[in-house]
Parts: sequence; structure tokens; C-alpha cells
Amino acid sequence: MKENFVIVRGGGDLASAVIHRLYRCGYRVLILESDAPSAIRRMVSFCEAVYDGEAFVEGVLCQRIEKAEDCEQVWKAKEIPLLVDPEGKCLSALRETGRLSALIDAIIAKRNIGTSREMAPLTIGLGPGFQAGEDVDFVVETMRGHDLGRIIEEGFAIPNTGIPGVVGGVSKERVIHSPAAGIIKNKAKIADLVEKGQIIAYVGETPVEATITGVLRGIIRDGYSVWKGMKIADIDPRKEEKKNCFTISDKARCIAGSVVEILMNQGVMP
Repeated sequence: MKENFVIVRGGGDLASAVIHRLYRCGYRVLILESDAPSAIRRMVSFCEAVYDGEAFVEGVLCQRIEKAEDCEQVWKAKEIPLLVDPEGKCLSALRETGRLSALIDAIIAKRNIGTSREMAPLTIGLGPGFQAGEDVDFVVETMRGHDLGRIIEEGFAIPNTGIPGVVGGVSKERVIHSPAAGIIKNKAKIADLVEKGQIIAYVGETPVEATITGVLRGIIRDGYSVWKGMKIADIDPRKEEKKNCFTISDKARCIAGSVVEILMNQGVMP
């Protein structure tokens, strides 16, 4: 008898924390991604399999597949399949199998870009942009603070403020946005210790400087075409936390736990 499975839209760092937790709990997961994901924390993002064919996150392997039918082989190998299908074109056929149990929108686009309750028997949206009870069944709060991970049965998550959460006493200064449009060429790599003012990349001919001193926790993939103002890097001011570049964050683990809670309370078991 073939087992049921869960679909996760998105494979960035928050999505990957959810995927990793589901995998560790015994769920079969299929990731749906875009053809050019722009993850910053690439060392903990399964979406890197789009480019490299595979990606490891804390000992769990994700394999890119070319068609939905290839899922079974990857699941049998105790791995996670990723399919490039940003519009969810495969969903109709997968629903007809009767095995699709739930769909989680973990794109973190700060708006709903196409998820509806009709897509799966149970739908969950992470962060702002979704209305619980309308376009999805449940919403999980993603804003750092007292309500992080709160399960919302009616209504919305906190609207996007545009201000990053505080890490090591630093908020917006730790996040770097592109000063220009163009192709990025990285000069520093993830986990490097960088000094304020140090050039960590170029966008075209425009230098990108570190905004604070700390550990380069994330930087967008070398060669990516970025737009002016796009988030491209993240610095952790806590130099002693270098190891965190390669592990799932506390915020992401909290959100992942809430997703599992919803699934289990709704009778969606591994």
C-alpha cells in the first residue's frame, strides 16, 4: 500500500526547517520550487538542489527530480524529492491519487501567490499574506517575538513590517540589500568573518559592503541576477555563532514545530 505525502511550496531556509522536521517525523514530503530560487541562507536550504541536483541540510538529502512520478524512487531511498514547478501544475494529477494529505505554502513571499484551499485536503500558510479559514485552513505566525509560531485558525498573521527581527541586538543593519541591479559576484563566502565596510561582493561594478562586523550568515548565490534593493546577504553580529551558518535557526525550528502540531491535530499522520 502506497503511503500518503505532504507537499511544501518553497525550499528556502524556513521552508527547509519545516521539511526537515516533517522528514524526521516520518512524513513523505515533495518540495515544489521555482527555477531560480534566491535563498540567502543557502547552507540550510533544500532549494539549492535546483542548481546542484542535490542539497544536504543537517544530514538530510534532497534530490531534484524531473517529473512527479520520480517521487517514489526518491522516497524509497529515504530522501526528499524536489520538483521545479512554481505554479503547482502537478497538483491536479497528485490529488487524483488520493494520497496528497496536506499542502504547506512556505514560500515566504509576504503575500499569497497562488495557494488555495482547493489544492489539498489540508492547507497551511506561513507568515503574512494568507487568511486562515479563507484561502488556507491555518496560518503560522513567522514574526519574531511573543507570537512566533502561533497557530491562527481565523484571520491573518502580523503584516510584514519590512524590519528584520533582532539578532544579537542588531535588526535592520544586519541585512544587506543590493545597491544596484546586475549580476552579483561574491568576494566573501558564507561563514566568513567580515568587518564593517569590507567589500563582500560586487553587483556589476558596484561594491557591496558589510554593514556590520560579524559572521556572514548568508549571501545569495554567486552569479545571480539581482535587482536594486533586493535582499542579498545577512550578517550575524555574534562572531562566536559561526556554526549557526550550517544549522537550522531557532525561529525556523519553532515554525516547523507548529506545522507538525497542525498536521497531527488534523489527523494527518506519517
